[in-house]
Amino acid sequence: MAKTIKAAIVGTGFIGPAHLEALRRIPNIEVTGLVEVNQEVADAKAAELGIPNAYTFDNMLKDDSIDVVHICTPNFLHFPQAKACMLAGKHVVCEKPLSMTIEEAEELVKVAKETGLINAVHFNLRYYPMVRQMRVMRQKGELGDVYSVMGSYLQDWLIHKTDYSWRLDPKQSGGSRVVADIGSHLLDMTEYVTGLKITAVMADFSIVHPTRLKPLKAVESFSGKALDPKDYEEYEVTSEDYATIMLRFDNGRTGSIVVSQVNAGRKNRLNIEISGSKSNMEFNAEKPNELWIGHRDKANSILMKDPALVDEGARSLVSFPGGHQEGFPDTSKQLFKEVYAAIRDGKQPEAPTFPTFADGLRELIIGEAIVESNTKEAWVKI
Repeated sequence: MAKTIKAAIVGTGFIGPAHLEALRRIPNIEVTGLVEVNQEVADAKAAELGIPNAYTFDNMLKDDSIDVVHICTPNFLHFPQAKACMLAGKHVVCEKPLSMTIEEAEELVKVAKETGLINAVHFNLRYYPMVRQMRVMRQKGELGDVYSVMGSYLQDWLIHKTDYSWRLDPKQSGGSRVVADIGSHLLDMTEYVTGLKITAVMADFSIVHPTRLKPLKAVESFSGKALDPKDYEEYEVTSEDYATIMLRFDNGRTGSIVVSQVNAGRKNRLNIEISGSKSNMEFNAEKPNELWIGHRDKANSILMKDPALVDEGARSLVSFPGGHQEGFPDTSKQLFKEVYAAIRDGKQPEAPTFPTFADGLRELIIGEAIVESNTKEAWVKI
């Protein structure tokens, strides 16, 4: 039997338990450690989630039995925690964005290269089977030359003035919110599927609620819970609720994306449409088992997720037969399967199939250019 790889998860907000659930679905991986802000919280959360050991971060680093660490904390902690884990000899899977600044990300890429440890960023949304299918079809020439890209990522969980998350605090999340939080997924997917590089951006931001009401009591993200009026305090918002971004690509073509967290009824709607000289492809994450394929001179079609129908290059991401739906939780599982295969081999692949720290750095470079463009009201080259 293969050796069991032992992992620890740092942070138990929305995404930490999602990592845990995905890891528990992969053979010969055991999550043995849970890290939280202090020992008391760690003990409570570890008991709640059924994880045998609870740690503070520094004590987790001292445990040589832990092979890999999943960093699922607020953005400002990603850099120091990822660096500390690698210097302690542990492989790292980090949430996006990789860090708060380009300089921090560059340092993490350097440390990862020097240590030779496996490093990954959780751009899990490229792991929908039909997204991989789009990439394979493009590689096979079925799309033709890329003419344009249109994308959107829409949510509604910050539509109310009383909606609050640590992501609204620039000290914890950085200078950008909606672009860094969900736009990074869409931008990563755009380059991943098309094979093109974004060379310039033009952005326009909107802050729908310049002043919000911050709860004085804890409220979980995405919970929809409300408090009494006396339980709020006013605070100024400096990060964008909505962004429109025009793109230029290295093949001379253009595209555009819209990202928003204030679109009522859109719970988690990532949509990407790629127009080519031979065909058109559209994927919607709220219908993740379908791929719409458009044609000029024959009938359009919808390809359903089915291991017997998708291309061989996408088949490894399909775990169930056609008609058996796979969705958001499966994307993390499929990403982790590739990451842990590299961990089992003991070295970072020369051409990793999974998103690495270098991909995380790439998204920070694009993201900072987008913020600069909005500030300057001008095109910014990348």
